[in-house]
Amino acid sequence: MNNPNDGLKYLLLDLNSYFASCEQELDSHLRGKPIAVVPMLNVETTCCLAASYEAKAFGIKTGTLVKEAKQMCPDIIFVQAQHEHYVYFHHQIINAVESCIHIAQVLSIDEMLCELTGSQKKIEIAVELSKKIKTTIRSKVGQCLRCSIGLSTNPFLAKVASDMKKPDGLTLILKKDLPELLYTLKLRDFPGIGPQMEKRINQFGIVSVKQLCQLTQTEMKKLWGGINGDRFYLWLQGEDVSLPHSKSQSLGHQHVLEPKLRDRKSAYQVTQKLLIRAARRLRREGFYTKKISLHVRFADLYDSFDSYENLEETQDTLTLLHAITRLWEKLPQHKPFKVGVTLSNLIEEKHHQFSLFKTESRENLMQTIDKINDKFKDKVYFGALCDRNQAATTKIAFRRIPKMSEF
Repeated sequence: MNNPNDGLKYLLLDLNSYFASCEQELDSHLRGKPIAVVPMLNVETTCCLAASYEAKAFGIKTGTLVKEAKQMCPDIIFVQAQHEHYVYFHHQIINAVESCIHIAQVLSIDEMLCELTGSQKKIEIAVELSKKIKTTIRSKVGQCLRCSIGLSTNPFLAKVASDMKKPDGLTLILKKDLPELLYTLKLRDFPGIGPQMEKRINQFGIVSVKQLCQLTQTEMKKLWGGINGDRFYLWLQGEDVSLPHSKSQSLGHQHVLEPKLRDRKSAYQVTQKLLIRAARRLRREGFYTKKISLHVRFADLYDSFDSYENLEETQDTLTLLHAITRLWEKLPQHKPFKVGVTLSNLIEEKHHQFSLFKTESRENLMQTIDKINDKFKDKVYFGALCDRNQAATTKIAFRRIPKMSEF
């Protein structure tokens, strides 16, 4: 019989080795083999975006350099990322999950959170629901697309639970099992504890999850330096304390350059294309920007260049192109390896301060170009980009899923 104090409330679904699993679903010859998804083939200086579980058995993971992966597993197969397929499968998986339970929040390309209601909060029903979701994804989307599911009393613990057993796991964390159930975990197994936070925690003399769980709420608040400590303490107790809703504060794109594009002229043209795409997103999502930033990492030394310019509120592509040109002129004479553009200090359209000198015809032009590109798949672009129009194609940031129209 269920204890009402167990309070199951959330189901978090985490797709296992998602990019690699998509590739194995697309090509049956890759199934059961160690594969790694990479941004581009035959470039040893790039890194793996994802690894199949067969590759993970050799220690290969996201971020492993291609040349290191070859040493770790001589038989590894490298596959160039096909982001449009990952987005397609993502939407198919959403439809499959929605046929079983409503998705409260899509967290990333490979994670989604569901809120349990009514009888779904009962342990046996929640477990059967989880099994149904797994079966539905495999039958409606693909046999290779496995997921781990975590069930708990808050989203934080549901995420922790989903990571405890992979692949194809199903784990419950109930209040009655806290905090002892967490003692086998490492500090870095908790969302929100990265290398820097772990170092800070260690400086307080805490090296284990058991020690962390024994802190008082006041001590936890001091450790985190504010309200996040309160939340973390309550999450570990199994309480459901939500984070405040935050709206997008920045958007941007970055791209690792192919070897043939690692010269200043080509890198600049790719940067322009990234900016044009970001400006289009800015208009689509209903924002104006007040700050533009340029990031360039160099191939010939372990260094990077960062610069920014404050702007009057704008969402105009030409205005932003002029700004990025001014920033680019400050760039040192080194060989570019990676370029990135960020638009920040975003203002919602409804709060935009209209200028007396606003060029309405320019805004209409930008909106018209957006509509044409949406309809005809990016057939309209700026002349300077003609010879780089196939560079910097749409990629996936794990926390942002592109629309299919962006491919």
